Amino acid sequence: MALLASRRKIFIFLLTVLTLVVILGSLMYLVEGEENGFTSIPQSVYWAIVTFTTVGYGDKLPQTAIGRIIASFIMIIGYSIIAMPTGIFTVEFANAFKKNISTQVCINCNSEGHDTDAKFYKYCGSILNPDL
Repeated sequence: MALLASRRKIFIFLLTVLTLVVILGSLMYLVEGEENGFTSIPQSVYWAIVTFTTVGYGDKLPQTAIGRIIASFIMIIGYSIIAMPTGIFTVEFANAFKKNISTQVCINCNSEGHDTDAKFYKYCGSILNPDL
């Protein structure tokens, strides 16, 4: 349920990641160039994917200072990319769980947060008011 509810957010997230990979891979091709092992845009995009995912095979290394700065930026972004879908899924899961919790307040103990199908208050045992 939570995965279905978050599919639009995850799609937008993946589209953003793909766009970033293509842009930053192309930028590395322009900065490093063929003389430093970045022989084409597709190979540079491959390098960006490997770096984003924090795999880091080491088959291509930036040689220039600007290239290393870009690589450092990609590595830091990579950690965020790993955490983002987990956060999206967790929020949707928590929201789905909250839908089954009532906010009706008990007049005896002022507590709330019982299940929606409960007949008695969770903390004091008073009968729930079915009219609310």
